[in-house]
Amino acid sequence: MWGTSYGTYVSAVYAQKYPARTDRVLLDSTDDPDPSRVARGWLANMSAAMDERFGDFAAWAAAPEREKQGLRLAERPEDVRPMVLALARKLDGVPERADGKPLLTGNRLREEMFRALYDDGAFEKLAKLIVSARAAGDTPVVAEPVVLPSADATLSVAVICNDVRWPRSVPSYARAVAEDRARYPLTAGMPVNVTPCAFWKNAPEEKPTRITSEGPSNVLMVQNLRDPATPYRAALKMREALGGRARMVAVDAGGHGAYLSGNKARGSACADRTVSEFLVTGRRPAGDVLCR
Repeated sequence: MWGTSYGTYVSAVYAQKYPARTDRVLLDSTDDPDPSRVARGWLANMSAAMDERFGDFAAWAAAPEREKQGLRLAERPEDVRPMVLALARKLDGVPERADGKPLLTGNRLREEMFRALYDDGAFEKLAKLIVSARAAGDTPVVAEPVVLPSADATLSVAVICNDVRWPRSVPSYARAVAEDRARYPLTAGMPVNVTPCAFWKNAPEEKPTRITSEGPSNVLMVQNLRDPATPYRAALKMREALGGRARMVAVDAGGHGAYLSGNKARGSACADRTVSEFLVTGRRPAGDVLCR
């Protein structure tokens, strides 16, 4: 059984409830399994995780080799963040067009950044967007249309809304956004904003399953240290809950999804080899592993 992202929680719950039906369980990019932190807590964790992950983009965007590509955003990595924040604040004043064509607003820039931090391969696209927005000055920049939710996204919402209870007070979400925006301006409160789950009519039919160390020792976790969606420090909560049932392969890289990422910039032969051996033979490392 191989679960990724929120699928790791689904897989862990299945392995907890039906241990005799599991053989090899791989959890790729996970988060805190505490029932009080599931779903909404995972989203809230993204604010700090994105903030940490941004350092990888800043280093890439300030590298001298970006100069010849016309994509060097600053001479020093520490100067990229304030530049992006200033641009987002300026774009916050861009109005929507009457003809419906989307313009690059502050939130659309933040959304593109949000997506780009999932994968190093998207850094170039984000840098090009920033360069074009700065070059345009006060001239509005036409943005790509927002991608409509897919069937997978709709199914995901249904799952997370049914797994645990969500707060229904809209003012409480507004307060959370204001506090989160002040603390993490890069994401400006997006991760803690209201979701369809606040208006979900169906309540969970049973209590959430608590992940414990009781069960077969057949779990392998793989996790990037700078995952923007499911941060490493939260994955350690899953590792702690599983106890002797699990081993963890940590990868000194950024992005969401560690095994067979397909991204040479952050792919780890060490992690891929260790995980593949586990899936093929069932053998795991004697202890937790850090792949650099």
